[in-house]
Amino acid sequence: MIKRFQSMDKIDMVLSIGALAILLFFGYGFVKAIVSGTYSASVYRDFIIFGVAQGSMYALIAIGYTLVYGVLFMINFAHGEFFMSGIFTATVFLASPMATSGFLDKYPIISLLLILLMTMLVSILIAVVTERIAYRPLRKAPRLVPLITAIGMSFFWQYYFRGLFGSEVKPFPEVEFLSGSVSLLGTQVLRTHILVIVTTIIALIALNFFILKTRTGKAIRAVAEDKDVAALMGVDVDRTISITFATGAAMAGIAGVLYALVFRQVHFFMGFIPGIKAFTAAVLGGIGSIPGAAIGGLFLGIFESVGPVAFEGLGFPAPHQLKDVIAFSMLVLVLIFRPQGIIGEPLSEKKA
Repeated sequence: MIKRFQSMDKIDMVLSIGALAILLFFGYGFVKAIVSGTYSASVYRDFIIFGVAQGSMYALIAIGYTLVYGVLFMINFAHGEFFMSGIFTATVFLASPMATSGFLDKYPIISLLLILLMTMLVSILIAVVTERIAYRPLRKAPRLVPLITAIGMSFFWQYYFRGLFGSEVKPFPEVEFLSGSVSLLGTQVLRTHILVIVTTIIALIALNFFILKTRTGKAIRAVAEDKDVAALMGVDVDRTISITFATGAAMAGIAGVLYALVFRQVHFFMGFIPGIKAFTAAVLGGIGSIPGAAIGGLFLGIFESVGPVAFEGLGFPAPHQLKDVIAFSMLVLVLIFRPQGIIGEPLSEKKA
């Protein structure tokens, strides 16, 4: 440790000292809050359960970032809009009309499956169209070009759906059999949170099977390893990349339905903050690693839920409004000390 400290240049030393100061700041706040008895043990359990549910949604969205990066080595900043587009469309054309007609309350499971199907299909359509029109022509361009294009596509889809459905927040109808809570682990857990966690586990298991066991999944892994060699072996690279975008968008579509069930509202800008948080989760876990995206999402969700306790221990007003500070402070710390993420491999310059 001493040798490493001595080998640092001045910039690295300043960054390390700053990161250490952030850790000490949060640590002191946590200890002070716990010692003062601000919250009971059951409240901390509530924070953790909410964090796991929120982190599960981050994990599903983060998978899209990590899949695209693993194949194309680009950050698709329009991925948050894939998350938004599906559930926004399904709410306007399916969920709200079914709630008004009474079909949602009478047949809740069928209704949710139809909403999920429509959400995933719209998200996949937007993702495939974006890849085909905006990204494929730039496949050989310098990395900065598709990155800027992705930011542009993010704004395009935001304001396209604003023009299509309006700028006001639209309520997502309440599903009666998911309302209320159940007793679990000595505390009351919302049924929507249980649904989020269980659905995320099933989705991650299904994705793992798809990537590791199916022919298409093997093609995705081959293209991620080397596009040229994969093409020589008979893999349709363009088709495989489109399927990669579609797979990530499908996971984002599932996350969109879960988000609407928990927060009960949708709007054209709803993909921006969760998208940035999911990108943070992907970097935190190890960009390009599917298990890393899942772990990073859960870790970020829990820390973001529990983290405001540190601000409260230090006497900050409205500490829960500062949870975004916690998320991005974590991103800074990871980029300084472990840029490859929690379980990622050491970073090296790869040929796109």
